[in-house]
Amino acid sequence: MVDSASHLIDPFGRRINYLRLSVTDRCDLRCHYCMPVGFSDYEIPNNWLTFEEIERVVNAFAKLGVNAVRVTGGEPLLRKDLATLISNLSRINGLSDISLSTNGTQLARYAKDLKTAGLHRINVSLDSLDPIEFSNVCGRDVLNKVLMGLTAAQESEFDLIKINTVYSPNTSIETIESLVEYSIRNRFTLRLIEVMPVGNTGRSTGPTHLDRVKKHCQSKYNLVESIDRGPGPAKYLVSADGKFKMGFITPMSSHFCDTCNRVRLSVDGTIYLCLGQNDKYELRPLLRSGISDEDLMEAIRLAVTYKPERHEFNEHPDKIIRIMAKTGG
Repeated sequence: MVDSASHLIDPFGRRINYLRLSVTDRCDLRCHYCMPVGFSDYEIPNNWLTFEEIERVVNAFAKLGVNAVRVTGGEPLLRKDLATLISNLSRINGLSDISLSTNGTQLARYAKDLKTAGLHRINVSLDSLDPIEFSNVCGRDVLNKVLMGLTAAQESEFDLIKINTVYSPNTSIETIESLVEYSIRNRFTLRLIEVMPVGNTGRSTGPTHLDRVKKHCQSKYNLVESIDRGPGPAKYLVSADGKFKMGFITPMSSHFCDTCNRVRLSVDGTIYLCLGQNDKYELRPLLRSGISDEDLMEAIRLAVTYKPERHEFNEHPDKIIRIMAKTGG
């Protein structure tokens, strides 16, 4: 049981109940909006939190009312024995939702084990169904591997499978339509995400707004506004029969900071309080100096007091120099 008095409440009255947990900053793709070609400034493995340390931190968050954990990277499936970590997290009291974000290249190999371990939901990055366009965005010709991973996820019967598509200035309406129709056929939820100016790669991609795309899809596919919201920031359209949902994540055109319910834990044990700010709190030194469980919870409470009111992507697009994979998706 979680005492309501122990809930994490930030300085602006927002309850924090969602942790995005990065298990690696490495990735096997080089998507042009995320990680620069030739990037090699990774965190050294000695600074990675061990599975035991991760479990201690997540357990402390759960005692403070966090009930949703999303495992991220980099590419989380590059972390060895990830299913073991998922299995251990699934036994933590208070966690009701464990999900994973992946680029899908390793998913065909691991989907079944992840489902058996207790993973509930999965998000797969997919920016195009055209092999040439896909390789131009991601830096590798691995579209077939991603599609095989999605098939394996279907066969493993996850509670929910979402496709995440980053919408950039070069993304055509035809690309979006093909992804909508693919998602309808396979009963996937499709989510479109505006590019954020995180790192030089994010800034160089250019600004994007989803208003026009949303109106087009709403009209073409007869979608209506949905009142259903998950733990994340997407706002959804839904088909008349309720079988297809399409989400829009709009940090640039219509930010959702007033309802932000999440913090991020990087692979080196740093809590990042906002994707668009530099506020952070380092847990690894505390963990490795023998901090008690009670003091760990107090450290997390203190960290949340540093959470800012909102990002400033539009006002100060050059502010965040770290790449997305450093923070954790």
